Amino acid sequence: MVAPAIPRASRQTLAQWLAWLPIIAGLMVLYLPSFLDLFRTIWATDEQKHGPIVLSVACWLAWRNWPNMWQASEGQEPSTWGWPIFIAGLLLYIIGRSQDILLFEVGSIIWLLVAILLLTRGTAAVKAQWFALFFMLFMIPLPGALVDALTMPMKTAVSYVAEHVLFWLGYPIARSGVILQIGQYKLLVADACAGLHTLFTLEALGLLYLNIIRSDSLLRNVTLAILIVPISFTANVIRVMVLTLITYHFGDEAGQGFLHGFAGMVLFLTALLLIIAVDSLLQYAVRRRHRRAARGARP
Repeated sequence: MVAPAIPRASRQTLAQWLAWLPIIAGLMVLYLPSFLDLFRTIWATDEQKHGPIVLSVACWLAWRNWPNMWQASEGQEPSTWGWPIFIAGLLLYIIGRSQDILLFEVGSIIWLLVAILLLTRGTAAVKAQWFALFFMLFMIPLPGALVDALTMPMKTAVSYVAEHVLFWLGYPIARSGVILQIGQYKLLVADACAGLHTLFTLEALGLLYLNIIRSDSLLRNVTLAILIVPISFTANVIRVMVLTLITYHFGDEAGQGFLHGFAGMVLFLTALLLIIAVDSLLQYAVRRRHRRAARGARP
């Protein structure tokens, strides 16, 4: 019996993956223990649950763009700049792993991936995979001092807006710092509800949306990227308001139980809907601008 012939494209893809197997194995030896530690510790907390999601999405983005990367870098010479970047990334990993500095340990994978692409496929490969590499920044745990310094003003601002909106709607609510009192209930606005990590997660969601839609309008892309920050803030306010109203109408157990996790889903759904709504308005503005320019260009 004659074995069926393997198509040429499939053979090329298989050869590509076989060539990368030693590299993938080396990266797994380095980072699998690190990621397992993260899953058991920081990524298990409410504030950092986005870490594995960001990692998964970044891997999907790299895989989706793999054929384009391979085609763009076909015939290009490897770049020797990869060696100093590789050494620097390896040193960051060694220091971070030995001294328990997660910023160095987890962040080093980005530098190592850049170096490997430069050494194997050249600069065109890095350009093709730039967004997947950039997206990995959102999974790096930030220093606690920075998070604490920036989170408190954000929580205060979210609490302030939520209090005034609910008071305007007629609810018996008062605020002391980041503590909201509505009726007989007191609620502490936690880091997971309105902290820096939440803002980072929503910023990642907005940038992913921008990458998927791939608009050719620079004005639309830049404007939406800037507006993601106030959109994220608005989504945080809505989440705090939802939790406050759940507690007020259904009791403290409902607010801290299943519905608390459901409010997290409300946060991301609200942010996504706001991003889509703002983007729709921007599309309308861009189309209207193009129509005006077309009418002005007519003789």
